[in-house]
Amino acid sequence: MPSTRRTLALFLIGVAAAATSAAAQQPAPAAPPPYVDELPGMGRPIDTAATALRRAALLGRLGEAVAVIPAARERDVETDYIQDNDFRQSNTFFYFTQLEQPAAWLVLVAHSRGSGAGTASGAGAAGGPGARADSAILLLPDRVPAMERWTGVKLGPGELAQRLTGIAQVLSVTKLDSILAAQRARGVPVYAPADRYSAGLPAYERLRGDSTVNLHDLRPIVDSMRQVKDAAELAALRRAIAITDSAQRAVAASVEPGMFEYQVEAVLEGTFRDLGADRVGFPSIVGSGPNSTTLHYDVNRRRMNAGETVVVDIGAEYGQYTADVTRTFPVSGTFTPHQRAVYELVLATNQAVLDSVRPGITLARLNTIARDYMRTHSGTACDTVTCDRYFIHGVTHPIGMDVHDVGPMSVPLAPGMVITDEPGIYIPQEALGVRIEDDVLVTVSGHELLTASAPRTVAEIERAMQRTPAPVRRPGREE
Repeated sequence: MPSTRRTLALFLIGVAAAATSAAAQQPAPAAPPPYVDELPGMGRPIDTAATALRRAALLGRLGEAVAVIPAARERDVETDYIQDNDFRQSNTFFYFTQLEQPAAWLVLVAHSRGSGAGTASGAGAAGGPGARADSAILLLPDRVPAMERWTGVKLGPGELAQRLTGIAQVLSVTKLDSILAAQRARGVPVYAPADRYSAGLPAYERLRGDSTVNLHDLRPIVDSMRQVKDAAELAALRRAIAITDSAQRAVAASVEPGMFEYQVEAVLEGTFRDLGADRVGFPSIVGSGPNSTTLHYDVNRRRMNAGETVVVDIGAEYGQYTADVTRTFPVSGTFTPHQRAVYELVLATNQAVLDSVRPGITLARLNTIARDYMRTHSGTACDTVTCDRYFIHGVTHPIGMDVHDVGPMSVPLAPGMVITDEPGIYIPQEALGVRIEDDVLVTVSGHELLTASAPRTVAEIERAMQRTPAPVRRPGREE
């Protein structure tokens, strides 16, 4: 009998092979675009046209003002117990640069129309009489070759940074204080994101502590811009969703009684990496039996038993945008009659919401539609009560760079917004949870179901689970 460690290793090899085989039977996303060859530590290629348009749109909203946006800082690998990589960019900084570089700053200088000051520099401003004369300045840390032996090559000020980012002015971050002093001297409003990325940075704290500076939070303006996704954002989201759908198919081909939740997690996150995801968008939720009734359960250590359901709520992140897709699987491969009745009600509620998604409707209204439908169509699925009693969360939220992205419940939907559709029923006394979550794009004529390639109906779920994987020994199972 092999050792426990060897048994686990053999199992993971086996489930990875099964997942690869299952994925091969389904249309997989195209190979991910390469990272920047010239600078391996920089990240994915930047869509300079998209970021220039975003900067121009922000400058157009600010009038005579300046926006100061810091990048994120690296975490401390010695003290922060990092489980993935040690850096993820600030959403606001990434939105205007797509640059995965720590300790950088972006300064956007906005001038009133016809003021004649400044130059249009990588901000997307057009020339001509009466045109805005805006500028964008990217400030990067100077390169330290001795440190790069430890951290990898970084992007510093210079021609390469100008070419890769599409920003004409790329200076050393040591120039930040003098640039901010010049802008304060103009006496114009200063906008900066009041978030954890700014807090504690000396330059930001000096702005906040200077009573002569008219300081405003930039986040509300940027958040309102981020609600409607542009073409580059939608491309990243589609890729993240395609990877996540593939992971759900790999899970369907792997789940069986006796597996541990963490083994399902290994299958799905291995698929994420294999298909080019940058990281998980949030901790993967694999909840079986009683854990299926806990919404944000992510311990993933329980052994799954025959006759249970397992809720798999996952999202791959690609290009800083995350999917959010949930499927519920019968551990034995087929639903019991009661599980099926509950699942069919959740699916019908999901469809009722999906059919209602269109420009002009609000998230709050979609929540009402979901609860009304579930209440009036419960039948005997939840015994003597209506099933909305066990529907304990909202049915929708926006997704984007955050899994719960920007956008209030009261804002009417508009083309380009992307939201979830996720009704669920959770009955603790039966250790039965069912959730179905799809990602939906609002279009001019209605909506597009972005998660259509993940099995969704009872027939699709059960068909996806009919497979004959190679026998694999699992830790903790009797021989």
